[in-house]
Amino acid sequence: MTAIRVLIVEDEPLIAEDIADCLSASGFEVAQIIHEFEEAWEFIDTGTFDIALLDITLGKEQRGLELAAKIHALGSKPFCFLSSHTDKGTLAKARETFPASYLLKPFREEELIMALELATATFFQNRSVELTLDLLNQNIPVGLSEREYDVLAALRRGKTNKAISEDLFISVNTVKTHLMNIFTKLDVVNRTELLFKIESFSKRM
Repeated sequence: MTAIRVLIVEDEPLIAEDIADCLSASGFEVAQIIHEFEEAWEFIDTGTFDIALLDITLGKEQRGLELAAKIHALGSKPFCFLSSHTDKGTLAKARETFPASYLLKPFREEELIMALELATATFFQNRSVELTLDLLNQNIPVGLSEREYDVLAALRRGKTNKAISEDLFISVNTVKTHLMNIFTKLDVVNRTELLFKIESFSKRM
């Protein structure tokens, strides 16, 4: 099982370490912790990460926006901003880079994980390709049931557990049970890792 590699660009070391601890405890892999713009700029070129968390202000300047623009131009990775800025000017500049999510500091652990899940869901929803149940089951040891496939399809569209339960006329607890079965069959530990694995299947088909 390959964990999702998260690039953390944050100029405050204590906050960066807190983020890293949170991600590691939730099944993610920290690809790199970077505090400075120049190092982050070079690291992005390596492509050795799956998703990025970008502080907008690095030092005294909003150079996280430049990093975001570079990632967006490459077009292969989702990213979300970590920022204490709520002013209209900064938000307008951030929107121009097309982030998948924008997380305000200070944030709670569950907000961080949710931001990553939303970032991944949004990114792959925009790039989604047709992946039938038969094609998917040819790539995993234990096949999904039709209902599990329905839940997976809804998840790829960015649906929450509650929305999935309403769409499929099942309880939220049943959705959670299906998700746990899907995680086990695809050998993943969370939604973000699941979406990345499904994307890797899509590229091979």
